[in-house]
Amino acid sequence: MDGHLQNIFNESKRIISKLQLLANFFGDEILYKIYLRSQVIHQMFEQNPELDANNLELFHLQYTASLIELLRKIKKNNEKNVSLLFDEIQLNKELEEKLSNSFYTEKNYKLDQQKQALKINISLRRLYQLLSDDVDEYPFSKNINNFSSRFSQDFYNEVPPELLMELTQYNLSDVYANAHAIIQRKLLGLLCKFDFKTAFFCGLKAGNMVAEVYKFVETDRYFLFYPAKNLFLFCDIAKIENISRSNNISNKEKIIQELKDKNDQLQSRINVTKTYFPSEIKILLAENYRKLTDISFLQNIGNYDAQANILKTMLNTDMI
Repeated sequence: MDGHLQNIFNESKRIISKLQLLANFFGDEILYKIYLRSQVIHQMFEQNPELDANNLELFHLQYTASLIELLRKIKKNNEKNVSLLFDEIQLNKELEEKLSNSFYTEKNYKLDQQKQALKINISLRRLYQLLSDDVDEYPFSKNINNFSSRFSQDFYNEVPPELLMELTQYNLSDVYANAHAIIQRKLLGLLCKFDFKTAFFCGLKAGNMVAEVYKFVETDRYFLFYPAKNLFLFCDIAKIENISRSNNISNKEKIIQELKDKNDQLQSRINVTKTYFPSEIKILLAENYRKLTDISFLQNIGNYDAQANILKTMLNTDMI
């Protein structure tokens, strides 16, 4: 074999190797078929010296080289789109990290509910004793208002201001009051009856106003604690039955979960976008493959300018 023919076959193998890499990257069946068919055409010329090897060079020049250029353009465009998706994922991760460093988790909230209920129960027991003994001392446990200041923004249920005002209305004749607290007489009696055993039920907020609702452990009765006035009143649960579900996931935690879900979706899009192949080009390549396998094509391998021109035209369109 002379040097000219050897160069043609070596160059043909190099071009086919490039096509193989791109077929592997896109993982598209029609590309694999075209790659395999190109190998068959190469072997046909290499194993049949009577065939004009210049036609193999012409085949690659007009068809395979244009196809490789087209695939590279698609790949480059896909990589640009993938890069934008990665940037969005990174921004979401940075925001997620910032939020993670600044919110109280559901676990914190549940644990502190128990601590807050214990503080309330101890404070009410002491209030009962002080009122009974007519002693004017501060009855509340240390930092009793910290719970609402920490968790109300993220975990408390939003209610209309009018409703919160309604829930905190009372008659002076129905309450015990001193310089430190106001509590309904019947509520204090019921607390004493059930040995001051209550549990946190939910938090309510309306603008800057917050309130806490507690449930008697051994009965289906509720009362409200309004920290702004250290006020304790029975709570008609029917008035908040549609909104008083325990809100155990903070707003920030919800955002973090949404960011995680969004990144999962973006990652899925990346996997698809990376190897995206325009349907119009698939149709063209399927037609080209059909022609490559046509026996008449092999007999007239130099006469495929029309198909080659269509392929080249694809490089100058906006469908990629």
